[in-house]
Amino acid sequence: MSSQGLNAVAGRIQRPVPLREAVYETILDLITTRALSPGQHLVETELAQTLGVSRQPVREAMQRLSNEGWVDLRPGYGAFVHTPTESEADQLLAVRALLEAESARLAADHATPGQVRALRDLATTGREATRQDDIDAVVQANADFHRTVTQASGNQVLAELAAQVDRRVRWYYAPVARSRGAASWDEHDQLVDVIEAGDAERARRLMSEHTERTRRTYHEEVDGSES
Repeated sequence: MSSQGLNAVAGRIQRPVPLREAVYETILDLITTRALSPGQHLVETELAQTLGVSRQPVREAMQRLSNEGWVDLRPGYGAFVHTPTESEADQLLAVRALLEAESARLAADHATPGQVRALRDLATTGREATRQDDIDAVVQANADFHRTVTQASGNQVLAELAAQVDRRVRWYYAPVARSRGAASWDEHDQLVDVIEAGDAERARRLMSEHTERTRRTYHEEVDGSES
């Protein structure tokens, strides 16, 4: 396996946590960042060698990842990174839009000055990462920004639900992060302005429009290229 992303994580497994959990988290991180691409064949021996572990925790991680829909196990062929269908993408991004539009609406009523500052700092970080074409940093900053909005909503249940879809959102956002580019951070800046101003309805509308642009871009660039 020659993926640059795989080589970068060699030796990163942390021993203090249960090994099977560390292996699972590492492989999942490689999938969500697309260091392991959709459809890529996953060979247990190669993964074990790269991660510096035996095959058993890799096998256990593969089973768990399969149960969660990240990996497809094909009898006689092996394990492959799941390739999301257009319908799967649409359903996830639709759910994300609903959760985050409501988060933004509530954040306009409940965000503290500290949370507003944090949002501005994350927007600055994301814009700089975009300028440097550091896609991993862009995806991370985007995820941190949206998570901070849900935390600022003051609704813990809503924040927990949003956290459940966070990794899958990153998976879908990664291939369009470059094309969304600076425009995405302009939208983030506008959103922070209306949250700070306490304009709940406009915050909801801006977040809804923002997530819709991401959904549309994904379908145009990813689904369109696979058709």
